[in-house]
Amino acid sequence: MALRIGVDTGGTFTDICLYDTERNELRVFKVSSTPDDPGRAIIDGVSELLRIADAGGFADISYFAHGTTVGTNALLTETGARTGLLTTRGFRDLLELARGRRPRLYDLQADKPAPLVPRDLRLEVTERVRHDGTVRTPLDEDEVRAQIRRLRDEGVEAVAVCLLYSYVLPDHERHLARWIEEEFPGAYVSLSSEVLPEFREYERLSTVVANAYLGPKVSGYLARLRERLGEKGLAARPYVTQSNGGVVSFAEAEKYPVRMVLSGPSTGVVGAARLASAAGHPDIITFDMGGTSTDVSLVQRGAPRASSGLDLDGRAIRTAMLDIHTVGAGGGSVARLDSGGLLKVGPQSAGAFPGPACYGHGDLPTVTDANVVLQVLNPEYFLGGRMKIDPEASRRAVGTLAAELGMSIEDTAQGIIRVVTANMARAIRVISVQRGHDPRDYVMVPFGGAGPLHASRLAAELGMTTILVPESPGALSALGLLLTDVRSDFSRTAVMPLGTGGADPSAGDVAAVFAELDAQAERWFEASDIEERARGTRRQLDLRYAGQNHELTVAFPAGPVTAESVAAALDDFAAAHERAYGYANPGNPVQAVTFRVQAWGEIDARPSSSPVVGGRPEGEQPRSREVYLPELGGFHECLVYDRAALAPGTAVEGPAIIEQMDTTTLVLPGSTARVDAHRNLVIGAS
Repeated sequence: MALRIGVDTGGTFTDICLYDTERNELRVFKVSSTPDDPGRAIIDGVSELLRIADAGGFADISYFAHGTTVGTNALLTETGARTGLLTTRGFRDLLELARGRRPRLYDLQADKPAPLVPRDLRLEVTERVRHDGTVRTPLDEDEVRAQIRRLRDEGVEAVAVCLLYSYVLPDHERHLARWIEEEFPGAYVSLSSEVLPEFREYERLSTVVANAYLGPKVSGYLARLRERLGEKGLAARPYVTQSNGGVVSFAEAEKYPVRMVLSGPSTGVVGAARLASAAGHPDIITFDMGGTSTDVSLVQRGAPRASSGLDLDGRAIRTAMLDIHTVGAGGGSVARLDSGGLLKVGPQSAGAFPGPACYGHGDLPTVTDANVVLQVLNPEYFLGGRMKIDPEASRRAVGTLAAELGMSIEDTAQGIIRVVTANMARAIRVISVQRGHDPRDYVMVPFGGAGPLHASRLAAELGMTTILVPESPGALSALGLLLTDVRSDFSRTAVMPLGTGGADPSAGDVAAVFAELDAQAERWFEASDIEERARGTRRQLDLRYAGQNHELTVAFPAGPVTAESVAAALDDFAAAHERAYGYANPGNPVQAVTFRVQAWGEIDARPSSSPVVGGRPEGEQPRSREVYLPELGGFHECLVYDRAALAPGTAVEGPAIIEQMDTTTLVLPGSTARVDAHRNLVIGAS
């Protein structure tokens, strides 16, 4: 057998997809996450799915890919390694000084995040490299070794190295790495010239510190998981998702864990883009609502938008990633009253344990409990009957909040839904309206366990008229792991003037930098065992007008670098500048700043079948239950359909509930859900 496995670990559930290439059969499965040891849910879940599918064992798996939030959670909860920093003399406080701008201009009580490296562990070394790569002050080896021993004696686990202009001349950082290995064997070492060989000192420093801070925890987790998978019989090389939507080997991820901060949600966006494009909807807004958070992203012409980084909890992270915006709104988000007596939902989450009150382990009212009270969710069980719930516990939890508000339990539950919908609408406006895109021009693609449940009301809030629900939305991030490619990004800052065509000599300078990055990509292809026929690369260039402080990224033509290809990039830059700022200055000198090469290896055997998720026999009549619908003034009898029984061409008139193992879809009054030829649900006005 040739089995392909994708596993996405979320805050509440772990989703698993199994694709049997011989049978052309795809199965999805969900198990509760185990936050104390995420690997346990992975091993147990994959074992159970292999048993249910009668698909053999771990030894039959030819491809295994994993999406994880271990790194993200370590940053957010500040539970990474004890980290030390070695930097150029005079720059130890840059980590705290950061940028001069205030993210919350009028909040006089705003606190800056605590630096990941305390000041007594930020040590300076005497050295100085100029901006042109010449050495002004050489390294003092004796001093450096003394500083390394000091960090060792302080009990640090990881050492970040960030020297001035090391992206131009990395030799000094490489010397430090060698001396750390001699003086402090076993320490996790992270060099800024490898992690982010780009300019802007603070961002480079913040990113390499985060990489070192995450290194021991992420590498330890992946090493343990790789060992356990090996013990179960897995012989294939396991992969893990990066923030750029591609996957890399565990070994590469252990070296660059900062590239995994969006490991979980990125493949969901990739999967949604591929499925929606195949169904004829290339322009979409993805809406991934899980148990802990909601992730939204905008896709144009079938291509997810890329970003060069984000600020995570006030800390700059610069690495290639998909443009995804996250808010603390999920099924496990806790509802409460603030100091002014107003209803708030999230960002605090009940997580997988104790979880929503209906799980039977806690008493906190959550979004899931609100949906149980309203009977939009099945009041008897989740996961196709595998997970029994306690609806009375949900009523008690929401009832406590209702008593404080002086409202009925049902109105309070619906209030929770309204608040969380408003939170998610604001998130979508960030990636659409605030960037010049009208959400009404896009199709919403909801996924995650709770996405289809809230999509109809969220779309109405934003004026969006079409919703496309994939066949297995609750496990789309896991399915995306089977649809994405092996991918890595290479970059280097090299500021230089760029001519406007003709026989300008800058073409040779551009060619030299791209040749260096192409060589790095070639070495990566070889190390990753990617066959020649499956290899692909894409070049990009960050450009700006001379005197500007920010750049725009444009595609650079493939093939030999010529005056014509440079001129084409300049034309694209002028057009991009016009779109972004409303004007362009064709006569102004342009600078090339950062050169980028993205390399990928195309995977074989992408799933082409529909998921097997279980369900009632096709043609069986739907059931019904009372569902609280404010649009109809209260509880209303709704037909409840099993998703597996809906064949292509079927139309379901709202109000209705469509249930499946991995999620529930709500169809509001006045809407119709139609099953298209790809077995997606397409919801629109009746």
